[in-house]
Amino acid sequence: MLLNFLLVLGTFVFMEGFAWFTHKYIMHGIMWNWHESHHVHHKGWWETNDLFGIIFGGSATALIVVGSEVESLRWLMYVGFGITLYGIGYFLFHDVIVHRRVKIKFKTSNRYLNRIIRAHYIHHKVHERDGAEAFGFLYAPKKYEKASVKGE
Repeated sequence: MLLNFLLVLGTFVFMEGFAWFTHKYIMHGIMWNWHESHHVHHKGWWETNDLFGIIFGGSATALIVVGSEVESLRWLMYVGFGITLYGIGYFLFHDVIVHRRVKIKFKTSNRYLNRIIRAHYIHHKVHERDGAEAFGFLYAPKKYEKASVKGE
């Protein structure tokens, strides 16, 4: 039981690094044609960038199904749960809190939340493939604290 919990938790933590790498080198690289939709103003609720969520969600679902059906691969189910939990956290932070794709009122004085929100806004100051910074989703270095950010 503890090992399963640690596998879920470890996968969740690993996903931030994986998401950072994917965001910086894939989304702002070879797959910019999808991700660009997220850096430009548009009408409607759909962005081509949402296809990344479908791919990650489908991958997590496949891991959970395979892990629950094949006893020797049961550990994959817990990896899938960790990816799913990260996806939920990402959705709540990125789509609900930052981009307000779900219309709710949200205000916080929490320094950590304000730092990651500010880092994401700084990321979106660049509307092109190159030149962006702050590629993480659930973590941002302290340099994105309000007092540390120059030119805001």
